[in-house]
Amino acid sequence: MALRDITSLESAGPHPAPTPCEAAPPLAPADRDRLLSGSHHDPHALLGAHPVPGGIAVRTLRPFARAVNVVVDGEHWSLTSEGGGLFAGVLPLDAIPAYTLLVAYDGAVQETEDPYRFLPALGELDLHLIREGRHEELWKALGAEPMTHQGVTGTRFTVWAPNARGVRVAGDLNFWDGTAFPMRSLGSSGVWELFLPGVGEGTTYKFEITSRYGDRFLKSDPMARRAQVPPETASVVTASRHEWGDAEWMARRGDVPVHQAPFSVYEIHLASWRPGLTYRQLAEQLPAYVKDLGFTHVELMPVAEHPFGGSWGYQVTGFYAPTARLGTPDDFRYLVDALHQAGIGVIMDWVPAHFPKDDWALARFDGDPLYEPGDARRAEHPDWGTYEFDFGRTEVRNFLVANAVYWCEEFHIDGLRVDAVASMLYLDYSREEGQWSPNVFGGREDLDAMRFLQEMNATLYRRMPGVVTIAEESTDWGGVTSPTDWGGLGFGLKWNMGWMHDSLEYMAKEPVHRKYHHNEMTFSMVYAYSENYVLPVSHDEVVHGKQALVSKMPGDWWQRRANHRAYLGFMWAHPGKQLLFMGQEFAQGAEWSEAHGPDWWLLDPAYGAEADHRGVRDLVRDLNAVYRHTPALWERDTEPDGFQWVTGDAADDNVLAFLRYDAKGSPLLAVCNLSPVVRQEYRLGVTEGVSGWSEVLNTDAVRYGGSGVGNPRAVEPEPRPWHGRGASIGLTLPPLATVWLRPA
Repeated sequence: MALRDITSLESAGPHPAPTPCEAAPPLAPADRDRLLSGSHHDPHALLGAHPVPGGIAVRTLRPFARAVNVVVDGEHWSLTSEGGGLFAGVLPLDAIPAYTLLVAYDGAVQETEDPYRFLPALGELDLHLIREGRHEELWKALGAEPMTHQGVTGTRFTVWAPNARGVRVAGDLNFWDGTAFPMRSLGSSGVWELFLPGVGEGTTYKFEITSRYGDRFLKSDPMARRAQVPPETASVVTASRHEWGDAEWMARRGDVPVHQAPFSVYEIHLASWRPGLTYRQLAEQLPAYVKDLGFTHVELMPVAEHPFGGSWGYQVTGFYAPTARLGTPDDFRYLVDALHQAGIGVIMDWVPAHFPKDDWALARFDGDPLYEPGDARRAEHPDWGTYEFDFGRTEVRNFLVANAVYWCEEFHIDGLRVDAVASMLYLDYSREEGQWSPNVFGGREDLDAMRFLQEMNATLYRRMPGVVTIAEESTDWGGVTSPTDWGGLGFGLKWNMGWMHDSLEYMAKEPVHRKYHHNEMTFSMVYAYSENYVLPVSHDEVVHGKQALVSKMPGDWWQRRANHRAYLGFMWAHPGKQLLFMGQEFAQGAEWSEAHGPDWWLLDPAYGAEADHRGVRDLVRDLNAVYRHTPALWERDTEPDGFQWVTGDAADDNVLAFLRYDAKGSPLLAVCNLSPVVRQEYRLGVTEGVSGWSEVLNTDAVRYGGSGVGNPRAVEPEPRPWHGRGASIGLTLPPLATVWLRPA
């Protein structure tokens, strides 16, 4: 409807002619200026309906409107323009009525509820918990929440910005001009709130913040549960419609503690596993592939929204939003659900150590350091050009703890692998003398970060049985996987970076030199039970010039693949859980690139990949199959009595042999011959009382691309003492291979 002036509204369409209102008492000049400049802490005191002498004053802020009527029980009252987009008038009524606003613009008339007639849509308990830093469901209190409030459907917008002079909502709902929608401050909580009737899912928005210095800027919502597809940066109003089908998985996932259960992890970068696939398309392919290979879990590199794809998700701007590159939050739920229904757990990388400096995100959120420390020496991470979180600030700690809970509760994530834990724990991490200050005890430990990690772990384990947290912690910090009530950090598992570094250093050596580095393969057992470990061959080890796993190995192509297979056999048999990055399961020779992902073409039979690459993938499948059905390989991973060396000092032979035992004492014998020669009748001491030992896995099998050397029949023990045992066997050890044997 085209409206030229106020009189056209009086006669337009079916609307009755409005009754002019009496003029409203004018706003104080200071209040008017602050309101129009977006720096008023309580716009609801100035806008909406309020009793005044002579009736009820109604004032609204509608920039670019030609006219505004108040509609009460079908009767229209016209408000007077006060300039600057303000319209006001006094209704001759005794009490504040239920009313709507009829707003006329050039070319349109809009009837709407008045946002400033509503009470706060956030309760006192929420505000109390926010102030205390104990709101474990913070995403239900802050952000954009579609809801019905006082009988009206709309969206409640809330944001924590304690240093701001004013906050407004801007988005596609108001042509990105926040003037009409200033938010109110909810006191000492630092929270700003506004309920906008009629605003629903799919609305894009940001918060327009006026700092205490007078600067005005737009910020995406720190609590946004959905974001625009990068490079766009707005937040999106969303609500979940997904109906979960994984009740059976969720009910039983906590039946066995993770350190006593099989745990074999396939690490994935979702965007490049099969480039171009969405979450829902991945759900059609990924669960079947992982289940076929026998992995118990997938670990997803960070899924939270991030502006730069080249960061692989490790520089997060939207901590509560799955990246929109691959679909909606419900699409991501669909993927997790599909994995669970296939019997596969989902671990997610989580990045609470730092965040990027993008000016539309968390950095200096309300014009001052807020999520980052105010001390510049502590605010910036020296390695990554990012900000660190202020772990000592109550609300920041709450933001992160609730975020961990959010992913596990809202998306049924089974575990969080916490990135860069060491960088959080040490005040002097990557800093020179003079660039850091010691803690109150004069030490280098970040006590606030330690308390945060303890709270996060304790909260998750209390709320969600079956969830596991995993620390990527690269130092010898004590008690990473010890309970918090023992003074530990409370993680369930820790990446064994020492094992990874030492064993890969050894494998990179030519076999003729390996005897001088034998301890690099055995030293891990000195500390194997100091923590609950995961053995990681992760994405970090196959990028940036480090080479893919098979390319690290010495020798010609056959020897490289043989070393690769032998190493995987050693890794799966070693105490600790295991993690393997995508592409390494079929011996991809090139480093990983997020631009094109794994080289799947290597598995094409037309390439002649049967022995070269399919054989390695078949080995991984069999490693996982035997592993899952052999409790000796996982049931006592954290118990010293579950492991015994047979020979750990055969350096000249490049041989390692050890026994693993399950809770009933049933053994598995693992033997690694990491030299390129066949060793006949290699004598090893074995457990007495076993009538024979049979190969259950040989990485040199022809079907894996090996030479086929091995022990095709059960090997009977002889009463010849060896390696301190009363019985021994003579094995044929294939070249560059690992052999597993069980009692026949």
